[in-house]
Amino acid sequence: MARINLLPWRAERRKQRQKDFLTMLGASALGAALVAFLIVNYYSRQISGQNERNQYLQQKIAEVQKQIDEIAALDEKKAKLLKRKEIIEDLQSDRSQMVHLFDSLVRTIPDGVVLTSVKQEGDKLSLEGRSQSNARVSTYMRSLEGAGWMTKPELSIIEAKEGDPGLPFVFSLSVTLANPNAPKDADGDGVPDDEQAPAVPDATTPAPATAGAAS
Repeated sequence: MARINLLPWRAERRKQRQKDFLTMLGASALGAALVAFLIVNYYSRQISGQNERNQYLQQKIAEVQKQIDEIAALDEKKAKLLKRKEIIEDLQSDRSQMVHLFDSLVRTIPDGVVLTSVKQEGDKLSLEGRSQSNARVSTYMRSLEGAGWMTKPELSIIEAKEGDPGLPFVFSLSVTLANPNAPKDADGDGVPDDEQAPAVPDATTPAPATAGAAS
């Protein structure tokens, strides 16, 4: 005898399928959440490590910048010390030069010439005075040229003016200060002549003959 299932099996199968679908959906959601958590955790650790590296680099950069600032301060201090040294050397050189300069001024003034003004601007010395004649001024300029501490005398003004009957001419001239003891640089290359390297003899030049051995 045949059996007939009168139970609502279609509804039961539909419920089972819905249950299986919901189970798979829940498992998928859980898997997706787990994957997302792992990804987020991975990138969070990467970001944290990069932040630590950035912090380390910034710390090292700050230390290097501090060293750079210290070096800059030392360079500035060095520049000031060198400038002070240069000023002191210039003052010592000028002191010696001024002694010789005034000594030369006293020794080179001929009779019939009187200085009324002496003014220095750098290596230029301006002299003003009165003289008995033009010839006296010419003699004075030749004396300045031969003094050694003054060169290139240039006459600016010489004219007759009232005021001193014995010294009727007023003159104005300028000279260039020089140091006769300074190293010479005739070729103008910035290297003193006595410090230039001696000429190397040509290898092709034959050596001088030597005396023959005695027989």
